[in-house]
Amino acid sequence: MKFLSGLRERLRDGLGKTRATFEEGFARIFHGQELEPDTVEELEALLLQADLGLETAEGFVERVRAQARAGRLTDTDARRALAEHLRETLAGAGAALALDARPAVVLVVGVNGSGKTTTCGKLAWRLRQEGRDVMLAAGDTFRAAAIEQLERWGERADVPVVSQGSGADPSAVAFDAVKAAQARGSEILIVDTAGRLHTKTNLMAELAKVKRVIGRQCVGAPHEVLLVLDATTGQNGIAQARVFHEGLGLTGLVLTKLDGTAKGGIVIRIYRELGIPIKLVATGERPEDLAAFEPDAYVDALVGA
Repeated sequence: MKFLSGLRERLRDGLGKTRATFEEGFARIFHGQELEPDTVEELEALLLQADLGLETAEGFVERVRAQARAGRLTDTDARRALAEHLRETLAGAGAALALDARPAVVLVVGVNGSGKTTTCGKLAWRLRQEGRDVMLAAGDTFRAAAIEQLERWGERADVPVVSQGSGADPSAVAFDAVKAAQARGSEILIVDTAGRLHTKTNLMAELAKVKRVIGRQCVGAPHEVLLVLDATTGQNGIAQARVFHEGLGLTGLVLTKLDGTAKGGIVIRIYRELGIPIKLVATGERPEDLAAFEPDAYVDALVGA
């Protein structure tokens, strides 16, 4: 995807709280001496506070401990070391959307309030800016407001929206949308879904049914199953990602609400533990505030080194 311009600036704004936490914490912890046991505990606590996870924290501690033994270690040195450590951890995390099939079907899932419908609309708008032929499917039939919201995005992006109204069977909407996309030769179909609590087995089963219906109508579809994850959710994001991945086979993550979170490290922990690529990040409410994930830009914004 091409829409990367301005991403670094928007990420720096969105991850400002996390970056400030690191800057203040490192300045407090490091005074040019070797790491003592108490200092190590304080350093690990700082990284865990940003939801980087225990494995990432322990790996970083070993790295800076070795540097401290070799000579004087300042807070700037430590932040640079953390940036290098995180870049290594995120190697391979960025991946482009798989949109080569015709139609390429993108199934968007997540819990209530994560920003799924808005993400669908922004993605449709962005793809239309690239000249792509896009269609939307209003699969969140439990909320009339969600259907109306997606239809407004359809008007804004100048793309058709397939819907059946509130209370309709989500699988039937998906069925109709795939048929419509095939009939008109659309390049990309983006399917919105209702918010699902990852702890509710029956609701997850319904999402799995939607996926099967799509697959029966279009071989190889859905080509993307994207979990929209609220960046402020913290460690609960791990549980969400794990359950959705087990039930649906996620192909990527969309990280939303990166507009002031102090929990910016959670995406690193999810990638390290589950290996799910991060496809997109949202840094605000405007259509242009959705961009392809770029690991180096993310680490620079997170650490400020």
